This record gives sequence, structure tokens and C-alpha cells, in this order.
Amino acid sequence: MPDIVVMFFLLGLVAGLVRSDLSVPKAAYDLLSLMLMLTIGLKGGFALYGQLRLSLIPELLGVALIGALIPLLLMPLLRRVVKLSLADSASLAAHYGSVSAGTFAVALAYTQTQQLVVGSEVTLYLVMLELPAIIVALLLYRRAVPVTGASLSGLWHEALTNRGVILLVGGVIIGVAYGPEQGANVTGLLTGAFHVVLALFLLDMGLTAATTLRPFPRAQWRVLVFALVAPPILAMTGLLMGIWLELPVGSVVILASMTASASYIAAPAAIRNAIPDANIGLAMLAALGLTFPLNVIVGIPLYHHWLIALQSL
Repeated sequence: MPDIVVMFFLLGLVAGLVRSDLSVPKAAYDLLSLMLMLTIGLKGGFALYGQLRLSLIPELLGVALIGALIPLLLMPLLRRVVKLSLADSASLAAHYGSVSAGTFAVALAYTQTQQLVVGSEVTLYLVMLELPAIIVALLLYRRAVPVTGASLSGLWHEALTNRGVILLVGGVIIGVAYGPEQGANVTGLLTGAFHVVLALFLLDMGLTAATTLRPFPRAQWRVLVFALVAPPILAMTGLLMGIWLELPVGSVVILASMTASASYIAAPAAIRNAIPDANIGLAMLAALGLTFPLNVIVGIPLYHHWLIALQSL
């Protein structure tokens, strides 16, 4: 059986596909996403409390390298094989190089259910994957289509100031500074309700995913195939990097799940402003309509089984 939080995603997906009147108000979604990202940051900060060490630098640089390489690899594939425009190719390269905080949360819950050892620094993977991916994809686009008045500092500002990064990094800093005991009075409710918040967030994600798939966009079949084939291949890069860095089993599963995921929060915000010609709906169809369900329903356990198989060789 899938983790129970995944069943809430399936509930929302089914409700959306049968055109139920079930809905989550936008204000509630904003609150849930805020609580989810802040809680992930806090949990990561608490785990890092008293554990910061120089040996983390090579690990985080290795993770950042994956984030930078994925858009470089995907951009020509999206242009020549999937047959997308330059703007849409850069957009999807940014979305798939970046990561899904929702997928990270489900992967984290999975490792807890399976009692896998997870490194205290895994929350930092979100930022280390997301920022290089968005920056590299936008630089590739700007190289081909120069934008008057655009600057590298502007790109960094777009990537660094989105709410996901602010909440994740802010949560980590607060968690590291105060630790789980000092911060309990303020943060106890957030961290204790993590699975409840995640379940409600996934319910809304299921409803949103159903919307992107209705009616089924047959004309975009190349994008649909890409959205289903790319995640397992990208997951393998995370598995291999995790094994090479000798990370704990749970950390490798989370890294593979994140490299297999696609952003639907940070990347759309950055791309909408930086590449106005890009079809954000197309990226959301791929990232949220197909890749997200694939990962949370079957992908995360599959990547765990692949890791076991690779370690037994």
C-alpha cells in the first residue's frame, strides 16, 4: 500500500476527474504551501542543530552540480526531440532541473515510514538543486534571445527571492539557531502537524493535477511522453550521485526523488517574469499533471528498490 498521505493525492485526483464540487480555497492553499515549506525548513534546521561541518561542502556542491547539469542536458532534447520552441524548451528545462517541495515532503515521509537513515542536511538539497537549475536555464535562453536591460544579478534576484527559497532557507536558519528544544514553543505545532499539512496539501495537488489533464491534451503527446520518461532517467542521476557521495540510504532516496521531480512553485514564478513567451500551462501540465503523480504514487518506492539493486551489485 502507498503511504497514507499519497492516498489524499489520489482522492483529490479522482474527485477532480469525476468533476466533483470539492475544492480547496486559494487562501487555504497559500496557507498550506507556506506551512509546508516553512516546516520542511524548520525540520531540516533542527536536524542540522549542532551538526554543521566542513564535510558538507563537497556533498552540497555535488548536489548543486546536478541542478546545473540537468537543464544543460534537457534543453537540446526538448528542442530537437520534443519539438518545443526555444522559450518552452528553456521553461521545461528550468522546471525539471528545479525541484518539487511537495515531492520532497512525500519522499521525507516515505523514509520515515520505512525507517531509513536520512542525513540532517537533506533540506538544503532543495535550494542547492533549485537555484542552479533556474539560473542555468534562464542563461541558456538569454544567450539565444538577449533581453534588453536584463542582467545576471536580476536572474539571481528572481531565483533567490521567491517565497519557496525564503521560507526554506529562513526555516533552516531559525532551526539551526534555536534547535528543537528552544524552538518548541513556537515550532512544535508546525513540525508535529507535518503529515496533516502534507495530506491536505496533496489533496489540493490532486485536484489541480486533474484540472491540467481535463480534457486530455492528445496534441501534446511528445510533452506527455517526456513527462513520464524523464523522471526515472533523472532519478538515476540522483541515485548515482548519492552512492558516489556515500550518503545514507534515506538521503539517496530523497535525492533521487528530487532529481526526478519538477517544480510547480518556484520555477513558474521565475519563468513567468523572465520568459514571457513561455507557455507556463504546458510546463504545469507536464510537471504537475504527470510527473508529480508518477513520483508520489510509484516513483519514490521504485527509486528505493533501484538503490537496493545497485548496492547489491
